[in-house]
Amino acid sequence: MSKFIQLHILTSYPASNLNRDDFGRPKTVTMGNATRMRVSSQSLKRAWRTSDIFKGALGGEHVGTRTKEMGRNVFLALNLGLTLAEAIEGKKASGELPTLKEKTACEIGRAVGGVFGKLKPEPKKDADPGKTREALLESMEIEQLAHFSAEEIAGIGALVESCRASGKAPVKEELELLRGGNKAADIAMFGRMIAANTRYNVEAAAQVAHAMTVHKVDIEDDFYTAVDDLNRDDAGAGHMGVTEFGAGLFYLYLCLDRELLVKNLQGDEALAKKAVAALTEAACMVSPTGKQNSFASRAFASFVLAEKGDEQPRNLSVAFLQGLDGKGDLLGGAVEALRQTKANMDKVYGQNPAEASFNAMTGDGSIKELAAFAAE
Repeated sequence: MSKFIQLHILTSYPASNLNRDDFGRPKTVTMGNATRMRVSSQSLKRAWRTSDIFKGALGGEHVGTRTKEMGRNVFLALNLGLTLAEAIEGKKASGELPTLKEKTACEIGRAVGGVFGKLKPEPKKDADPGKTREALLESMEIEQLAHFSAEEIAGIGALVESCRASGKAPVKEELELLRGGNKAADIAMFGRMIAANTRYNVEAAAQVAHAMTVHKVDIEDDFYTAVDDLNRDDAGAGHMGVTEFGAGLFYLYLCLDRELLVKNLQGDEALAKKAVAALTEAACMVSPTGKQNSFASRAFASFVLAEKGDEQPRNLSVAFLQGLDGKGDLLGGAVEALRQTKANMDKVYGQNPAEASFNAMTGDGSIKELAAFAAE
């Protein structure tokens, strides 16, 4: 079995703002004395793991849920007469299940939430009565996001029903809700950190670089106006605004430690293969959702080079340290620069990983063949 799987992906995005900074502008990075557009690895990983491609390939039982509101949902389930699943989905009370008093439900919600992290402070007794309910709900949230596996959510759901039946808060032994034998593929790939119970932390098997353009980019401004449909007297705009955007050919690097992935999935080789194939397809076909309604900038990868072997992995972004000038065939030039850099690196360092690729512009190869190569 090859230890490392590496993907080198070139994707061209038209006018877009896929991943914004704190000023609402596309994120950037300076490389080779030139400003490039950037999409953060966090944005990419979220888009992949929540995609229909990823979920469809692995099923709900192998995809986790990341939230800080689990204690809040436990409270709502008990206080409104819902199952935990119904509370998570935001359903309304049907009146079929027994309810617990607010004080008891809150105690149970805080007990469950506290297993996964530090809770937000409880509302003060002299708080505004109109805001007390929301403050109470917030007090059952943990301060940091926690990633829950399907097995852990099922365990919490069972505890909710046990507490509903007894009408009491759980004892310490019942709060052993974390699981060490999870089979959530996204947790196995991207890891998790639970400060309150570090022994249940999971080291990420996948390392994802920030995607960046292979050339210099100037961020542009789009001044826009909106018209009030019912305004017949004023010729001016009903609203004015500015949106920043850019366009470019992005290079993305992804490295997966297959041995660690199998270990994180409790030795399940078949599930690991499905997970690798799903991640490969998602990385090539799923775009971040930022400003998609404004720009419709969804894009598939144009070129992908996959490698696998036991050699030490390496990012090939140095191929674009001297940004491409965009003259002539930009994609063809990027493919050539990537292949030549890989060949030179392999020669200098004596590496010889197995490889496969596809090129959507020339019609060579296919995503299914590449995913199968990475998974096997």
